[in-house]
Amino acid sequence: MNELKCPNCGALFEVNETHYESIAKQIKNNEFLKEVELKEKEFQKEKENAIKWAEANIEKKLLEEINKKDLEIAQLKNQAQLTQRQTELEIKNAVSEKEVSITKLSNELQLKNSEFLLKEKNLKESYEEKLKDKENQIAYYKEFKAKQSTKMIGESLELHCSNEFNKLRPLFKNAYFEKDNDIKTGSKGDFIYRDYDEEGLEFVSIMFEMKNEADETSTKHKNEDFLKELDKDRKEKKCEYAVLVTLLEIDNDYYNNGIVDVSHKYEKMYVIRPQFFIPLITLIRGLAIHALDYKKELEIVKNQNLDIAHFEENMNAFKEGFGRNYRLASDKFKKAIEEIDKTIEHLQKTKEALLSSENNLRLANNKAEDLSIKKLTHNNETMKELFEKLKQ
Repeated sequence: MNELKCPNCGALFEVNETHYESIAKQIKNNEFLKEVELKEKEFQKEKENAIKWAEANIEKKLLEEINKKDLEIAQLKNQAQLTQRQTELEIKNAVSEKEVSITKLSNELQLKNSEFLLKEKNLKESYEEKLKDKENQIAYYKEFKAKQSTKMIGESLELHCSNEFNKLRPLFKNAYFEKDNDIKTGSKGDFIYRDYDEEGLEFVSIMFEMKNEADETSTKHKNEDFLKELDKDRKEKKCEYAVLVTLLEIDNDYYNNGIVDVSHKYEKMYVIRPQFFIPLITLIRGLAIHALDYKKELEIVKNQNLDIAHFEENMNAFKEGFGRNYRLASDKFKKAIEEIDKTIEHLQKTKEALLSSENNLRLANNKAEDLSIKKLTHNNETMKELFEKLKQ
């Protein structure tokens, strides 16, 4: 049994084990429920405090995040506005540059167009001027020929070319330009041009033939009629080039459009009108000056080859002389060797004879040394008796 005391009156009363456990259990449950209720109140209070703190903290963080986002949004807005202003400025500049470029191109196009029109005008005027000059020149030469006799026509063309050259003579200070008066070969040209460098080396030469005739001449010549004879004159006078200066076939455009190269028929030959006389000389001379260095090098090589040829000739002469002297000396040497061989052979025979005599003398000496009375008297009783008597 267990005793319990009443909390109100203080009276003691007994309870059995079952009641005691039931009461104890009730008490424990009540205490536990009170404790749970207390804990629940405390937890609720802590929960409320935590919620308040969390709400306050979350609100603070949310405000910070909102402020941060607002700042970022403001920055992005500023960046967007700046980018927009830059883009607008770039677009404006690009448009401006494009407008400037378009204006520039337009101005260049106008300038090119003006230049083209000017060139076209100049070319047209130049062509018309050249055509007019050509027509005037043809008319001049026709009138020029009509006023002169056939002989004077040819002489005047030669005089014209001579005067044209002499006007520019200072440009050709080392040049020779004279009439070809040498008829030793049976024919001659009209002029020969030769030019030399400062050392006197000829680097170009031209044979000139001038041909003209009056319009009223019954027999009309062609330029080709004179090319063969001109080529012959060039070769005979040892000129490098040949040039026919002609007023024949005055209406033939083949000869009226510039310098005509006929080297496919005759080597280094040209046919020209009088106005191309000086330009052709200048052209040929310029090409020859460029080739002058090669000619000088070739001349050096020729001289070197000549020196080598002379050296080879001298060397061959030396070799031939040396060979002849060697053969003579060799023949004498052979004869001397032969004589020496004969002498040696003779001496060898003499030596053999002497050796043979020496051997015979040696044998004789040996025999003399072995000679004795006994040997001399062997089988000779008479001599034995005589020697016996001498001994006694």
